[in-house]
Amino acid sequence: MNEITFKPACRACLIGSFPVPSHEEAADLVAAHAPFVPSWAQLPALGERMIPQFSHGLPGVSISPEKVFVDTASEGFEGALLDFYEDYLAVSEAERVPEGSRFALSPSIAPGFFTFLDRLRSGALSPFAVKGQVTGPFTLATALTDQSGRALFYDERLNDCVAKFIALNARFQAETLSAFGKPVFVFLDEPGLAGFGSSALISISREAALACLSESINAVHAAGGLCGIHVCGNTDWSLVLESGIDIVNFDAFSYFDRFAAFADSIKAFAARGGVIAWGIAPTADLADIAAATEDSLHALWLSHLAALEGLGLDRRGLLDRSLISPACGLGSLPVESALKVLALTRDLSARIRRENGLS
Repeated sequence: MNEITFKPACRACLIGSFPVPSHEEAADLVAAHAPFVPSWAQLPALGERMIPQFSHGLPGVSISPEKVFVDTASEGFEGALLDFYEDYLAVSEAERVPEGSRFALSPSIAPGFFTFLDRLRSGALSPFAVKGQVTGPFTLATALTDQSGRALFYDERLNDCVAKFIALNARFQAETLSAFGKPVFVFLDEPGLAGFGSSALISISREAALACLSESINAVHAAGGLCGIHVCGNTDWSLVLESGIDIVNFDAFSYFDRFAAFADSIKAFAARGGVIAWGIAPTADLADIAAATEDSLHALWLSHLAALEGLGLDRRGLLDRSLISPACGLGSLPVESALKVLALTRDLSARIRRENGLS
């Protein structure tokens, strides 16, 4: 694996979802709280949810407000599957993923992405780097089912379709955002990995999970971008850290001890320049959000930093190769709580950078 040279120096970044009903309002929040590493927004209040938003374009998919599934029993499914692979071969061999392709985002499916592009084009933002995001292939393939309720991961053809579909969508984002001349990274949002190894997913091997991730990681790298993974729960962190990703984003407020238990994997990840995106501002519990202060989160983060130093990692290297983020997306929170999390993330990042002379 190539060494990662990206050094975000504890700048703030966000996870993606917001509890507001307007993309312009969400873009304003991004600009106010993560101006150096801005990203586009997903708004659950407008019905934008991670599974349906990244299911459009799959063969045989049926999307309604009540249910999203792939109907393999429909009369036209085999033809739709053939069309999908023909489109995939044409696009994968093209210089760029073309706009209008089933693998590209569109204003009707992801308006937040295009609002973000407008902001970047306007010159209103002066970013250090820009961030895209896509529902991770493991999460999509284990959450999305066929008409009988069987997860697509267990159908070899459909699992392959998901992997290829997400890979080209991630490539499209990386290619599009690279036009702004800044480092680009794309997060695979993988809450489903919190279930890896559990009784519900016990039949999925480590090799199969890595294969599911690798196509997207390689596609982002081929487009000149960096690839990150966001997991908001606990997981087998060795799987994540050894997958070839460049950035790992985890809930450092609730799961640091479980993350730090994978010392060898963390050290190997750090040795090749891997970036840790610390999800230090709580999002899962309203009481935790209400109780959190800049001082309390700063003290918690310092204790976590010291713990990684205790593993033999260099403090300056950790500071250079860190991002500060909320623990998860904000889309399900009350607006007041979400605004507090945003402010805590911004202010903690600024404090860490100021106190450590980061530029």
